[in-house]
Amino acid sequence: MSRGVDVPGVVNIADLRWRAERRLPRAVFDYIDGGADAELTLRENCRVFDDVVLRPRNAVAIPQCDLGVTVLGQRLALPFMLAPVGSSRMFYPRGEEAAARAAGAAGTAYILSTLSGCRLEDVKAATKGPAWYQLYLVGGREVASAAISRARAAGYSALAVTIDTAVSGLRERDVRNGTKELLGSSVLKKLPFLSQFLARPRWLAGFLRDGGLMSFPNVVLPGQGPMPYADVAAALEQSTVAWADLGWIREVWRGPIVIKGVLTADDARRAVDEGAEAIVVSNHGGRQLDGAPSSISALPAIVDAVGSKIEVWLDGGIRSGQDVLKAWALGARGTLIGRAFLYGLGAMGEAGVTRTLEIIGREMEITMAFCGHTNIRSVDRGILLPGTYPRAGTVWP
Repeated sequence: MSRGVDVPGVVNIADLRWRAERRLPRAVFDYIDGGADAELTLRENCRVFDDVVLRPRNAVAIPQCDLGVTVLGQRLALPFMLAPVGSSRMFYPRGEEAAARAAGAAGTAYILSTLSGCRLEDVKAATKGPAWYQLYLVGGREVASAAISRARAAGYSALAVTIDTAVSGLRERDVRNGTKELLGSSVLKKLPFLSQFLARPRWLAGFLRDGGLMSFPNVVLPGQGPMPYADVAAALEQSTVAWADLGWIREVWRGPIVIKGVLTADDARRAVDEGAEAIVVSNHGGRQLDGAPSSISALPAIVDAVGSKIEVWLDGGIRSGQDVLKAWALGARGTLIGRAFLYGLGAMGEAGVTRTLEIIGREMEITMAFCGHTNIRSVDRGILLPGTYPRAGTVWP
């Protein structure tokens, strides 16, 4: 991976998180940083990676490392992609377009959330790389079908269907930060929470120049237009994806379908039976069911259950190139990064996302060299110290 321009003081993802926290209002930063309930699963997503010990191989000449992979038949320069995250336009003006542009320049894919603040056509036009569309059924079947058709016409090459939002997780930081009151109509109820925005004038100026509170231009309600920005928990609960929905979704989409939100071997096998081309092992970044297993803990059993019948990717807890490499060694053939690139976006916009990709890619190259590998595709469990990593059977089937 070619080395980009260094950003002074930004050496790792934690540095970007620090900058994002100082630029963004508390409610906006916590939307990125927080999880559900006591945030046990959020912390476990990262902690379990730390438990996995790498096994070095020395006296091996490593002239250059190849991080390139093929995902859904498309060649990517990096084995990690940018995960779908709603409301990214709130973190930086036209945030989805900025992130997609950075991903394309780095040679990897961007996955756009249904609940984005930018039109899906504009996001696709912003990137030189592959773009995939993530689907919620917000607004119902008719609204979702229209968005799917738009995504197909715009050139999106895969559809990621999220299945883990039967209800919305209780995100305690949002409650404490007054998210419900800030989105409500009562000025008096907003007042106690406004100081956090006034304390971040640089963010506030950019937010206002970008049009202020965004709507959802890819959720076009009949007779109303784009869905207004609001607490979307109720909307998601009324539009849960069921396995039976995949039939009509496939008819409208007519392309590769990825199932995101798989944590058990049973659901992985069901995805295979339903004809999905890939699954994402994910607990929604610890933002849904608190107490669910970490994504990396669930990965080995799922890989063993489906074998080579379907591509298996991992989402959750990725904060470094070492994390990506550990996930690959345990069977993931692609990883999604969410918070890591959002810290970059929230800190510095497109430049921050670019720096995120550079950091993780460079960390991968260094770690692969220490482990005696020149090619990501040759990496397997041999780079891990036995007894330190999750195995099939250690989580539910």
